[in-house]
Amino acid sequence: MTNTSSSTAPYGALVLRVTLGAAFLAHFALKLFVFTPAGTAAFFGSIGLPPALAYVTMAAELAGGLALIVGFKPRIVALALIPLLLGTIFTVHGANGFFFDSKGGGWEYPAFWSIALLVQALIGDGAFALSPTRSGRTV
Repeated sequence: MTNTSSSTAPYGALVLRVTLGAAFLAHFALKLFVFTPAGTAAFFGSIGLPPALAYVTMAAELAGGLALIVGFKPRIVALALIPLLLGTIFTVHGANGFFFDSKGGGWEYPAFWSIALLVQALIGDGAFALSPTRSGRTV
């Protein structure tokens, strides 16, 4: 027996899904408008990554964020975005310590974000998903 209300659980999954999507769009916008695509590519190159990976990352943030918000195969999209965040831990934030207010940002925020994506994949698509991952129960 579970304490989760079957009538409200899909709305909780919806809130999580939209919040995760909005966070990806915010990070995309930061790279587009503040750092600029060329600046983002230069940063990727400066840490030993292929500069072209910056554009792939930006595309994933944009497409993934939009897909989560509208509910296009959200469980699959959530799982697909986890490696992006784990990559930030291993290439950018991991050596900076735990707290995100550390110089260069710590690793706890991308770790938490990765876990939230996993939770989204586990609990389901949520209410109002445009194209649910699979038919049947959404939560």
